[in-house]
Amino acid sequence: MEDDFKKILVGVDDSEDALLAFRYAMKRARATNAELIIVSVLESNEMSVYQALSKDYIHGEREDLEKHILKYQKLAQDAGVKKVRSIVAEGNAGEAIVKDVIPHVQPDLLIIGSYSKKGLARHFGSQAAYMAKYAPVSVLVIR
Repeated sequence: MEDDFKKILVGVDDSEDALLAFRYAMKRARATNAELIIVSVLESNEMSVYQALSKDYIHGEREDLEKHILKYQKLAQDAGVKKVRSIVAEGNAGEAIVKDVIPHVQPDLLIIGSYSKKGLARHFGSQAAYMAKYAPVSVLVIR
């Protein structure tokens, strides 16, 4: 079964659990020569109305997130993962990953952390549960 995972999608943010998930996903991708796709979500529900209406604010936040995710991409490449790419999605983390990213990327496996303070939501337990329930692919929740 493990060899069937040719494309691994991993959700990242700044939490410890997300870093654990990322490290595990890197090792697994390297060991099975799978493609690693790193996703982070710009969550509009964490912005004030003023910030959400400001194109400059959104652009700045998105740019910061894109720079941040490129660091993850470089870490994976430096660790020996041959095929790596990254994606920034917008919206509610669980829904964005399940409804937008997965159909677009078509991974075989989604790896996520079980809890998070921000980014992939402060109440990531519920986000993780949402993704585990509704994702059309296998989901591995790392603790």
